[in-house]
Amino acid sequence: MELTRDWVTVRASILLTFAVAVLSILAGLAQIGGLGVDGPLAPYVLPVVRQTVGFTGTITGFAMFGSGFALRNGYRIGWYTTAVLLPLTALQGLMQASVLSFPLVALSLLSVPTLVVNRGRFDRDFRPSPTQLAAGAALVGAVAYGTLGSYALRDQFEGIETIVDAFYFTVVTASTVGYGDVHPATGPASDIAQLFALSSLVVNVAAFAVALGVLLTPAIEAQLSKALGKMTDRQIDLLDDHVLVLGYGDLTEPILEELDARDGVEYAVVTPDEAAARRLADRDIPVYTADPSDVDPLEHVNLDGARAVVAATEDDAHDALAILTARQLNPDVRIVAAVTQRENVDKLRRAGADQVISPTTLGGHIIVDCAFGADSKDATEGIIEDIYLDD
Repeated sequence: MELTRDWVTVRASILLTFAVAVLSILAGLAQIGGLGVDGPLAPYVLPVVRQTVGFTGTITGFAMFGSGFALRNGYRIGWYTTAVLLPLTALQGLMQASVLSFPLVALSLLSVPTLVVNRGRFDRDFRPSPTQLAAGAALVGAVAYGTLGSYALRDQFEGIETIVDAFYFTVVTASTVGYGDVHPATGPASDIAQLFALSSLVVNVAAFAVALGVLLTPAIEAQLSKALGKMTDRQIDLLDDHVLVLGYGDLTEPILEELDARDGVEYAVVTPDEAAARRLADRDIPVYTADPSDVDPLEHVNLDGARAVVAATEDDAHDALAILTARQLNPDVRIVAAVTQRENVDKLRRAGADQVISPTTLGGHIIVDCAFGADSKDATEGIIEDIYLDD
């Protein structure tokens, strides 16, 4: 079978990435727990190396999960991180020298060609918001404060001798676990260490809380918005030079398919139908649940920055109101409409549509031309030329 993009799909790359993540975690845990069965390479790898690689392999597996989710959202950074982690998981599987790690090595190597073939499919740029950058910086700063400070005061702590001990103390303190194996010494000479430990606790707990809130809030918002059929604030903020589709109906569906097929074209649907909005959101189509004939929803979805507006439902009267509102808000935007009743063509033009098309009239012309021997493609092009000449 020929290795084509149609065969090696994007979904295969994503599923293989998640599978490698699971195997990396399981193989690492098995190695740490001493459950691994020695393989042919076991005599050539030191036990301490195998134990260490089992630990790092578990961490790599969790990192691979993050890359898998980035791939699932089409981010380019997910492709790069996966391309780095796959050879690493294969190498770690070899160094574990266990029979249980052989599937990890094989699957990691198998995933590389699918990832390379689908490189162009992951083209979304990841742009963290200023809030996310600030939260990340606060988290790194808090951990660095606790680690460097406790290491500098190591003479006043019991259990801190190396920088790793200081990092361990900081993480345990931030998580509020408090094992008690590392703690400030007692006595007046350790007052500074005790005060520092309290300050590290407050700073790190606050930083972790803020970071979790910043990271989890967009995910929760996205799931709620998807369930309710609404665009997230981030999706709305990114709308620019886009096509707005006002309303949704049977006539709208082919329009969405055509917009989706055109690379680089951003679009959004504004409809008051909550059931339709949920169905569109399930298909990852940007949708805003509101009445397109109202002013506030159109301003909210950046009508001023839109390149075109399309109104094509089965309700000509409602389409006319939506067109009228859009024209008042943006006199320069191009508006195209489709009518169900032919007698409403002039009404939609007077409402502000630049181009009004009657699918039934077009269909009738094409069918008759084809009945008299014309090719369907030539007949369609001829009708379209007539429409533009009439304008």
